[in-house]
Amino acid sequence: MITLALSKGRIYDETLPLLKAAGIEVLEDPDKSRKLILPTNQSDVRVVLVRATDVPTYVEYGGADLGVTGKDTLIEHGGQGLYQPLDLQIAQCRMSVAVRADFDYASAVRQGSRLKVATKYTTIAREFFASKGVHVDLIKLYGSMELAPLTGLADAIVDLVSTGSTLKANQLVEVERIMDISSRLVVNQAALKLKQRAIQPLLDAFSKAITNPPVPT
Repeated sequence: MITLALSKGRIYDETLPLLKAAGIEVLEDPDKSRKLILPTNQSDVRVVLVRATDVPTYVEYGGADLGVTGKDTLIEHGGQGLYQPLDLQIAQCRMSVAVRADFDYASAVRQGSRLKVATKYTTIAREFFASKGVHVDLIKLYGSMELAPLTGLADAIVDLVSTGSTLKANQLVEVERIMDISSRLVVNQAALKLKQRAIQPLLDAFSKAITNPPVPT
């Protein structure tokens, strides 16, 4: 049995075409079913639904053989014990610094001010500001990041940005782009050795689908 860990939402939706290219179709809709383990049309392949931040942990410790997770999640997790063979080029966005529209970020950085930064991505934020020589106090939040500058909790936020519409709606502006983000396929290293005959065709099919994406009809 091959177990693939996915999280609901954009990553799940954008992984389905890649699975289909590998001849795998999930038989139940996760939005209509309360099941956390979903069967596929291949009797030896199943999908488990977990929180996005838990995907690397499930794969690292063998709760799943493979998983799909964002580069941001992998960096925060550390990527220990994981083989990362493919950038699937799905769920693309960027990690950025944003502030209130009336906050002079450039002057604050230039003058060596100590910034208060709210983020869920503390590892990424710490490394980014350290590389710039900017002193920061990190405040870890898990949601509604845009509120932090608006309430005075923080001077800036580090968060994922897709269209930028949420920032704009909350009078925030993107001031620095830290990195581009996309989702990766991760594989348990032991599973890659013990189940190579079953896993390798999946890797090959995913790789082919990325190189030659289907043409929309």
